[in-house]
Amino acid sequence: MAQKNNLQFSIREYKHSDQHVVTSLFRDGILEHVYPAFFKAMSNPDHVGVALSISMAGYVLGGSSYFQALLFGSAWAGLIYYCCYDIYDGFMMRRLSTDMADIQASYLDNPDNGFWVAEADVNGQAKVVGIVAVTGKPEEEGERFEDWNGGVSGSEIARDAREGRYGEISHVVVAFSVRHKNLGTQLIRKALDFCKEQGFSRLVVNVSSPQTAAVSMFQKLGFVQTAAHRETHAISWFSKLARINVLQMEKLI
Repeated sequence: MAQKNNLQFSIREYKHSDQHVVTSLFRDGILEHVYPAFFKAMSNPDHVGVALSISMAGYVLGGSSYFQALLFGSAWAGLIYYCCYDIYDGFMMRRLSTDMADIQASYLDNPDNGFWVAEADVNGQAKVVGIVAVTGKPEEEGERFEDWNGGVSGSEIARDAREGRYGEISHVVVAFSVRHKNLGTQLIRKALDFCKEQGFSRLVVNVSSPQTAAVSMFQKLGFVQTAAHRETHAISWFSKLARINVLQMEKLI
């Protein structure tokens, strides 16, 4: 037990031999958010009211049938679950078919991008237990941050940065078996160090609202929320029913 509580992690650049385990880790890390998102959505007062109303309708239409009430209520819950699943599964499949399909070309062959894995010694063998990726992006002309940067505009921040670029965290995943051991913080600091070396002005990350632990971690590292929206690849009303917001968080470097 003491050995598990004192795991040491080493963070290195991605290698082609990591592809299978990284893909599996990424897949599990994304889909694990489906259930928390579902339970959070179903606990919303509006959804609770709809579930009760639908169940009552089933009870009445079924001639005082408790089974019909349960069936109608379950159908509503099933719809909410499907919306949550579609959002995360769709995101995962889209990334697996684009940048994650060829990590070498998407990240390592571009000096403005980076992809790292975290290893831990498990039973005498090095095992990949975390990943983080950064993509370099150009600052948009006229972008401003007065609300959180003391009136300094994005163009002024970028003036001293290399070609006015910033970094965006593409993926950050920590294996369930090594949670609460500070690995997430180490991965984010690796990303921050990379952005500093590249001369980027800031580091940006998008987090879904059900990821409360991730939001808390980023806040502790000095990230602040600068935007929130429900725009995903999914149908707009899926995001509305799932009650999932995408939170944009940023940290000046």
